[in-house]
Amino acid sequence: MSDRRFTRATSRRGFLAAGAALAAGLGASRRSRAGAPPMPARGLCAHRGGVATHPENTLPAFREALRLGAHMIEFDLRFTRDGVIALMHDATVDRTTGGEGRFSAMTLAELRRLDAGARKGARFAGTRIPTFEEALAMMPRNVWLNCHLRADDADLGAAAARAVAKADRLRQAFLAASPQAAAAARAAIPQVLLCYMRRQGNTADYIDLSIAGKAAFAQLRGKGEVDAEQVRLLKRNGVRVNYYEVPTPEVARSLFLAGVDFPLVDDLALFLPVAREFGFAPPPRAER
Repeated sequence: MSDRRFTRATSRRGFLAAGAALAAGLGASRRSRAGAPPMPARGLCAHRGGVATHPENTLPAFREALRLGAHMIEFDLRFTRDGVIALMHDATVDRTTGGEGRFSAMTLAELRRLDAGARKGARFAGTRIPTFEEALAMMPRNVWLNCHLRADDADLGAAAARAVAKADRLRQAFLAASPQAAAAARAAIPQVLLCYMRRQGNTADYIDLSIAGKAAFAQLRGKGEVDAEQVRLLKRNGVRVNYYEVPTPEVARSLFLAGVDFPLVDDLALFLPVAREFGFAPPPRAER
């Protein structure tokens, strides 16, 4: 049964199914806390795995980000036509694959036939679009996973939260989502970590939303400008701070000085010297 069909069936069954989902999530959370490796306090986030050098939102990109020492990896999630959560930034497959058409109009089997790597270079030819389940399964347990839901879809929010709980990744994966999708995610799995992706910016409205909504992360957005006092306000309220866009290492340096925790970068290797300046060592190798 697909995640989407499961979501709709759950809503019809009512209390019993919702209670079972909650129990599964609580059990996963307990298992994660027992002997879990520490999570990075600050560092670099590999945007789409490393869009500058590798095919975005693919397993080869994630492997390279991990090899280099990413502290966080960001990737994008959408539903396929048959209700599987898979990775794609754009609404269409045109830019990143050899195919054409809307992602949501294709089944997983159809998407698997597309080459998601060749446009980035011959050595990536044959790379396939991964599912959310596959992406979670390959990750070590001491790197933050920034899971960006690309649709304002309650079903996607709920299904993604259940997938995170099922994979026992509740302590490290957070859903970057619209308020509607975030509310559905939290209704399905109350302890899921969230980052709101509406009204973004270094603005009072977005900061108020993040604090009031008890977000685990906020993602400020701009061209490098940031208000250090607003960053401090978020952190005093237990909200970690990400930032996008970060065009140069110099911008990353200024963001770190202002208190930003995780700048999102396209070319991780280019920014690693700045992370080392601040003492942000790569996470030690940990089990998956």
